[in-house]
Amino acid sequence: MPLTKSKFRKNCLDKVKNLPAHNRLYRNKKLNQVLIKEINRLKVKSILFYYPLPFEANIIDSILKTRKNFKLYIPFMEGESFKMVPFRLPLKKKVFDIYEAGNSLRKINKVDIAIVPAVGVDGNLQRVGFGKGMYDRFFEKLKDKPYIIFVQSELCYTKKLICDDHDIACDLLLTPKVKIRTSSKIKKGK
Repeated sequence: MPLTKSKFRKNCLDKVKNLPAHNRLYRNKKLNQVLIKEINRLKVKSILFYYPLPFEANIIDSILKTRKNFKLYIPFMEGESFKMVPFRLPLKKKVFDIYEAGNSLRKINKVDIAIVPAVGVDGNLQRVGFGKGMYDRFFEKLKDKPYIIFVQSELCYTKKLICDDHDIACDLLLTPKVKIRTSSKIKKGK
């Protein structure tokens, strides 16, 4: 039976949700160290972060440590997609148990880096998310594409090309132990 995107998504979610809790703190600490090092290497000014769900890679440490030196934004849900709003406290729990900053009238159209949670990643470094397509719709609307970093607390990757053309791809995939850059992408049809 061939691997499908929905089957791969389920396998990845099962894998992440069944990771031992006793080393979750270590994985997140290591991931945050690698992420902060990468952000500093890129020498940027603005970053789109996400606020993690309980089973996603916890990047809160990266948010707190970069907050003073960069302009930070987080998603604010709007219909089937989201817009970027400045990261400011307090955050409030909203739809899908996602924490958001308050709405903003500012229209933010450009960001240098986007940190995106990935459930899984295929051989073309395209994202398998939760199946709602919010990030795909968001990035489709942007004129200037940011440098995209996918993060995972545990690598869930397949060499197979299971994603659709509209699924976003990353420039860099980060886990606590693995770093994969775009140059190693597999081209579809080859």
